[in-house]
Amino acid sequence: MAEIRAEMVANVWKVVAAQGDHVDDGDTLVILESMKMEIPVLAESAGTVTAMYVAEGDVVQEGDPIAEIS
Repeated sequence: MAEIRAEMVANVWKVVAAQGDHVDDGDTLVILESMKMEIPVLAESAGTVTAMYVAEGDVVQEGDPIAEIS
């Protein structure tokens, strides 16, 4: 199981993947926005999204969980 965490303080601009989706290594899970820049958060391994902890409009802090893949 891989837990994807935020690497910076940012707004969740767009959620691309949903719980139950199959993703491949490198697929975009969510897009964060910070200081007018869009930062994609990528899957670090292939598998199924077992949990999505964020929604569009949320604010994440560094280290907050974004998703789980197993």
